[in-house]
Formats: sequence, C-alpha cells, structure tokens
Amino acid sequence: MPSTLSWNILCDFDGTIAVEDVIDSLLDRFGRPGWDVLERDWRAGIIGSAVCMQGQVALLDMSPSELEAHLGRLHIDHGFAAFVKATRELGIPMEIVSDGLDHAIHAILANHGIDGLPTVANHLLHAGDHRWSLTSPYSARGCRSGTCKCARVNRAKARGGKTLLIGDGASDFCAADHVDFVFAKNRLIEHCRAAGIPYAPIASFDEALELLPALLDGRLPPHAVMPHTAPSAQDLPA
Repeated sequence: MPSTLSWNILCDFDGTIAVEDVIDSLLDRFGRPGWDVLERDWRAGIIGSAVCMQGQVALLDMSPSELEAHLGRLHIDHGFAAFVKATRELGIPMEIVSDGLDHAIHAILANHGIDGLPTVANHLLHAGDHRWSLTSPYSARGCRSGTCKCARVNRAKARGGKTLLIGDGASDFCAADHVDFVFAKNRLIEHCRAAGIPYAPIASFDEALELLPALLDGRLPPHAVMPHTAPSAQDLPA
C-alpha cells in the first residue's frame, strides 16, 4: 500500500470533471445578448474572470426549474466516480477548486451519485424570477479570478505534504506553477510543457487512477513528462 499521508489533491471542475464548461453551456442556451462581449474582453485580458463571470451570470434568463433540468443533462468524466472512491479508501484529501458555479458542481455530482467532496467555487444566487447573480467568496486581493486557486494551493501546503493539481485550462495555469505535480488535460498540458512543470498528461480519470499509486509511493508515473528543469525521479517525495 503506497504512503498517502504526504499528498493533497486539488481538482478543477469544468472541462476536467465535467465534460463541458457549465457556464458556457448555460450562456449558449439562456444567455441574453452581451455575454459574448464579456467573453471576448476576458479572452483579450481586458477584464478578469471574476468580472466576466459576474456580468455573464447577470445576463442569464432562466427559471430554477430550467436550470436544474439543464444541469441534469450534463455529463462528467466516466472515470471520476472510481477515482473519488480510490482517494477516499486511501485517505487522500481531495478538494474541488473551481472558478465555476458551486450550485452547478453540487447538482451535477449529485446527479451522478457523488457527494461530500469539499468544494471551493463562486456562489450562484437566485435573485428572483429569471434573474441570477454571483458572488466570489474565495477571491483574493490582487487576483482577477473569482476563485484564487493559488490561495487554495497555499492552504493545502499549510496542511503539510505535497500537492497534486488536476486541471485542464487557463484557470489552472497559475496554480500549476506552485504545486508539486500535475495531472493535466487539454490546454494545461501545453502550459506545463512550456513552463517546465512536472506533469502527466491524462485524457480521463481512468488514466489518473492508473497513475495515482506510482505518484503516491514516490515512483515516477509511467507516462509522466518530466521537463529538464524538474527534479529527477529519485528526488520525488515518498
């Protein structure tokens, strides 16, 4: 049995656990005109994700029942439930850290029989009728994201041990620079490669589950990419 006491796991949601980006899917279906302008300004770096998301959520035109019906049609990575089960059996703390919507995360996971995962995300509020608003209880001074993932990395480090990040995109770039290892999907693969961050590319949580024991007991995961700036295999923590 690998030693598990020295690791914490921080896991993104949209595009990592969820197959698609939840807020994008809601905007495509329920967004009033103007949300795409906010999206363009965010991609251009004019505004941060916190400002973008607050503006976009205010443009959603849907009832609570329409929201729940929509969330009920969204899928998660087919291997995630087994990965959660394994982390619980091994006693590895795992936290969902997302710049998305807390209500959506809880609802989608519950729809797939998963509950009890600590979740850090923006807070979605029903403002009456078809109106919605967003608050960001996990923001941080100087960070333009609604959820400061770097702050969550720091909290994980304060608990002791090493930190594994599992993510897929731009919202994970900063946090990836500060963790000990990354299981990377999609755009995060290119970021880790370019930045010299030790990582293993994954396409699904089935692959993450296969790699986990080797990481936990200090062996180099068999499909890992270790940039030349990274420590050698014998330097990985046990």
